[in-house]
Amino acid sequence: MARIPREQTPKKRFSQILQELADGAGKDRISVGDLVQAMQDRAFGALLLVFAFPNILPSPPGLAAVLGLPLVYLSTQMMLGQLPWLPKFIANRSMTHQNFVTVVEKGTPWLSRAERLLQQRVGFMTSAPVERFLGLVCLIIAVVLMLPIPFGNMLPSLAICLIALGVLERDGVWIIAGVLGGVIAVTVVGGIGYALVKSALFVIYNAL
Repeated sequence: MARIPREQTPKKRFSQILQELADGAGKDRISVGDLVQAMQDRAFGALLLVFAFPNILPSPPGLAAVLGLPLVYLSTQMMLGQLPWLPKFIANRSMTHQNFVTVVEKGTPWLSRAERLLQQRVGFMTSAPVERFLGLVCLIIAVVLMLPIPFGNMLPSLAICLIALGVLERDGVWIIAGVLGGVIAVTVVGGIGYALVKSALFVIYNAL
């Protein structure tokens, strides 16, 4: 089984790599596959962040299910210690180079602020065995994120983003915060889901 190559000291921040992709010439479109290739050994963190972040913001119904599916793919592979891989219908999704530049220009300042708070610490949280455990955690959170519960996608998405940023910059503190946030998110969203199902069954029982 393929193992994920690891670098002890990442040379570039995620924001720098995004900026390099935006500044690069010769491509009319930027795809998810291009991002995977650019991130190399840190592709898991980058892709988890890319697919989780939009769900933090108010979004149209159904978006969580669409973006949650790649999170399930990636989390499962991370859990199994495999190289990141996405089906072609996801990997080939792309945007025009100009639209990508616009997204990077708007998102990079926020990402750079977060990166200034990140540093390499609590190193055991970024070891290969723990990374597999994080894959399991993210898988559970991703499944909860996909549940059709109103506003139930924000907390799970935030937890995955914290874990993803920690994985990207080898910051164990942020990873721990993300795992704790995931526990809270699963508890809260699971509780809401249970209450909704119980209420629906009560209404159906009384209607009959």
